[in-house]
Amino acid sequence: MDPRAEGTNGLLKQGATLVTEAADVLAVIEPILGRTIEQPMEEPDFEPAVEEPQADERARVIGLLGPAPVTLDDLIRLSGSSAAAVRVVLLELEIAGRIERHGGGLVSLR
Repeated sequence: MDPRAEGTNGLLKQGATLVTEAADVLAVIEPILGRTIEQPMEEPDFEPAVEEPQADERARVIGLLGPAPVTLDDLIRLSGSSAAAVRVVLLELEIAGRIERHGGGLVSLR
């Protein structure tokens, strides 16, 4: 009876399938493809790669920081470190209260 549901109800009347999980989508697609889609029995073990910066990388990034704001891209380029390593160093410095973030993605030492 809610007029806001008119569009959704209309789609269901036209044969739309209610989807609450991936298996619902597969159940509709398999007959169209004419074959069964194999599903993994369990989720693969995925551990995000956490790149722990080395001491020399930390020192290079910190050495590039000063009172004048710099961009993240400049820090990455000038330090020669990966973006992930530079972000970890900046996060550590931010947690320690040693950097200040500025507009436009700029950072500087406090």
